[in-house]
Amino acid sequence: MRAFNNPLKYPLALLLFGSLLSAAPAMAATDIEAQEGFAKARSSRQPTATDHSAHQNHADSSQEFHGIFYGYLPCDDCAGVKTTLSLKQKNSYLLVTQPARESSREFYERGKYDWDDEKRTVVLTPTKGGTKPRRFHIEDEGTLIQLNEDGSRISRDAGRYILRSSDTYKSREVHIH
Repeated sequence: MRAFNNPLKYPLALLLFGSLLSAAPAMAATDIEAQEGFAKARSSRQPTATDHSAHQNHADSSQEFHGIFYGYLPCDDCAGVKTTLSLKQKNSYLLVTQPARESSREFYERGKYDWDDEKRTVVLTPTKGGTKPRRFHIEDEGTLIQLNEDGSRISRDAGRYILRSSDTYKSREVHIH
């Protein structure tokens, strides 16, 4: 507080502080006027009809069709195969299968999937060779039906070759070993 020992310094500091306070409303009004001017200039440069096509998302429709699908597919030499198919973004997938046998293990297959809007099919192509591509028909957004290797529907027990989305298949059996 030594700065205010001199009798002239106190009124001078008060006068300086008072002038700053009186200038603040003037600067605020100037700022508001400037913002209004910018808004008017911006609106005068924009066309009256706004065209949104330039910034619409034209992403691949296959990116919309991803999720987890569950089912119990038939098997020739076992009671069935518990199947979980995860269609991920960027067209990758993970297929987990487990034959219904005593002490059977899970098999994992990773790869890429292709989407065909016209045929309404998803073709799974594994990254490691050995297995042929698998085909599924897209019945609706929550149902996949397994197809033959040539892309035709399986005729025998056709109702058993179905995988359902996790959204529509609420109760999934948890299998703990």
